[in-house]
Amino acid sequence: MSQGQGTKRKAGRLQQPSAAVAALDAEMETEVRELFNKVRTYAKPSSGEWCIPHPVDALRHPPQEYSRLQALKVSLNAVKNQLSDKDLAVWHHHTNSTNRAGKITATVRSAANAEICTQAWCKFYEILGSFSLLPEEALQSGELNTIHLCEAPGAFITALNHYIKTSEHTRFCDWSWAANTLNPYHEGNGGNMTIADDRLIANTLPWWFFGSDNTGDIMSQEHLLELQTFVGNMRRVGLVTADGSFDCQEKPDEQEALVASLHLCETTAALLLLSPGSSFVLKMFTLYEHSSVCLLYLLNCCFRSVSVFKPATSKAGNSEVYIICLQYENKEAVRPLLSKLIRNYGPNMAKRTALFKNSQIPPSFLEQHEQVSSYFHKLQVETIQENLRMFEAMSAAQRQRLDHIREFTAQEYLRRLQVSWISRSRWLSRNTVNPACCSVSAGRPLGQRKQLGSFNERREMQTLNWRERIEKSHHGLWIQQHCDEASGTGCVLAGPLTDCHVDSWYVVVGAALTVVRNSPFCEGGLLSHLNEALVQSTDKSEFVWAGVPPCRFCCTRGAASILLDVAKLSNCTVGDREDGSKEKRKCLVFDRGAAWGACEDQTEDLLLEFCVAPSLSRVSGSTLHDGERTYQRELLDCVLFSLQNLNPGDALLLPLLSALTRVTAALVFCLHMSFHTVTFRSPPHTDSSGVMLVCAGFCPEAVARILPVLTDLHGHMAQLAKGEENTCGSGSPVCQRQILQFVPMEELLKGGLTDFLCAMNSTIIQQKLHLLMQAEHMCASGT
Repeated sequence: MSQGQGTKRKAGRLQQPSAAVAALDAEMETEVRELFNKVRTYAKPSSGEWCIPHPVDALRHPPQEYSRLQALKVSLNAVKNQLSDKDLAVWHHHTNSTNRAGKITATVRSAANAEICTQAWCKFYEILGSFSLLPEEALQSGELNTIHLCEAPGAFITALNHYIKTSEHTRFCDWSWAANTLNPYHEGNGGNMTIADDRLIANTLPWWFFGSDNTGDIMSQEHLLELQTFVGNMRRVGLVTADGSFDCQEKPDEQEALVASLHLCETTAALLLLSPGSSFVLKMFTLYEHSSVCLLYLLNCCFRSVSVFKPATSKAGNSEVYIICLQYENKEAVRPLLSKLIRNYGPNMAKRTALFKNSQIPPSFLEQHEQVSSYFHKLQVETIQENLRMFEAMSAAQRQRLDHIREFTAQEYLRRLQVSWISRSRWLSRNTVNPACCSVSAGRPLGQRKQLGSFNERREMQTLNWRERIEKSHHGLWIQQHCDEASGTGCVLAGPLTDCHVDSWYVVVGAALTVVRNSPFCEGGLLSHLNEALVQSTDKSEFVWAGVPPCRFCCTRGAASILLDVAKLSNCTVGDREDGSKEKRKCLVFDRGAAWGACEDQTEDLLLEFCVAPSLSRVSGSTLHDGERTYQRELLDCVLFSLQNLNPGDALLLPLLSALTRVTAALVFCLHMSFHTVTFRSPPHTDSSGVMLVCAGFCPEAVARILPVLTDLHGHMAQLAKGEENTCGSGSPVCQRQILQFVPMEELLKGGLTDFLCAMNSTIIQQKLHLLMQAEHMCASGT
């Protein structure tokens, strides 16, 4: 087995002396150099005994453990268990300060002006500079096509863009790329599995493939086959990267097993998409399970060179490694096995059966694999043990030595990889086909689940009920605050919005939502709290939402107060009649008249007209929220009626359950295009869900552009509903479909709309949780 010295991009490049490192003593110099040389390469026997097993026995037999590898797993977990009582934030702060490569990202960001310069960017740039990853044929022909799986937020892509545009060998290369990831905008994707950082995605959406179901789930067989069609115009695919993982922090000792099926899916996709002679980069973790042994063996049978690489910029205390596969050479030989893998493709590929039987794995491969696993096991254990010692006590001399090494490691990274400056005009997000994309705000909440406290404390949290967990969360104090009358007054959309591209709007249809787990317009942890509370509360008859009593300490705006706000916002004093009286503005109120009728005499400048509102009682306690299809259709009816019946300067009061989905958000966007002012208030009847959307100063100029789109949308929704009714009548199984989007995300994410929707949804969720917690407390105390 080789240590990988022959895989570098240029012979001897990593061995050139550094003027920066030369200033260190010999021991520190060696330490810095070894940071960049954590690699092991499998050496294939000349006998050719490493060959692709016959597919007949593939995925048929139960997996069998390898005792020596399992011993490494037990040993590593024993060391990691010493971290169980460490507060995660405190421990991360400590390990960041001891990380020899900890200054690289900031140094590169400053020196190179790199786009999305994250740790992932630095890791992939290091891989590019350490291996001959780009096929020679692609470089000679000047045409390079790459595909990036599980790629959010896109740092591998921006690193490759930086490399291509600054390297002397690739700067004139015609590069095309496509990417896949779990769609951060799909409401059904779990918040703890979806990377919500969309800085690149929002600006390069045409290059991202989310599939016909719009989820972006690479573990779906249909998605895999559709992806092959999506990249069908690529003559040759020269590189596939796969950077996928799950949140495994609640079961860190089983990370490898939890992600095994994902890794097999990613590998199947790569073997299907790659052209002969091409490269594959796969992120993995520990390599102890039977699934990893089979996967590494398969890759060694398919590629001329396979290396396991731990970049210097990958924190030494974690299990992360990258499998670098060069020169795909057995595509025809792997086709029969690939067909079987595609037939069995899915999230359980590696859970039920083994890819290969133990007898199909040659002992010569197992011996090398054990050596590779032992090498990286030793590196990780030594790092964790060193961090534990330094956590207890670190001398001034140790701190000084670490800081010295960290500084020189960052400079060595720049020197080794020849990192160059790139202008912002050469970033990917500044070269999109749609100029509107460039104005997308990157400031929306990322919605990632926050890991607080130690592992033991988080495990203890799981034993608490939902109310107790909320009380202990960082949202707890805020949720328990009582609502005040000022709610919504400082949150305003000033319109009418004119900078929009109605001609580019299109409808996205996918499988009907069953639960809204994720939203681009809400902090993810807050939505998770509400969903958990609703699920556990509806199991108890006393927690039917309609029966949740209002809070007697919360202060909401009365109907008269809201109408006074509407009158002020509408600037109703403009436009006197000939007799000197004030011209009244019509105010459409989608609500029951009883709540507002008593106030009609107090609003001299408004002429109230009442209409039937969307039914909230059916969905107000559902985890579907505003994603329920009938509710969306009724809400669209209200918006259409308003745009068709209002006159210039008129106002609209529309109850809104929430705006978590793209469809509801887009309807608010349409109102933003049509009114001078859009804001929200808590409804006058406090037992209601949601808020009252307040729209003042109707401007009909945009209506001519919007109405045809909304009318078509209404027809499309009706068609979907009618089609399912007909299918139900025939007795055939129903595959429910739903319109998921009709305004492009590029439009919804720009301007102040995102901030407005986030503030409004937070207000709604806070109030719902507040009422549910009070009801739970009353039930528990018997009051």
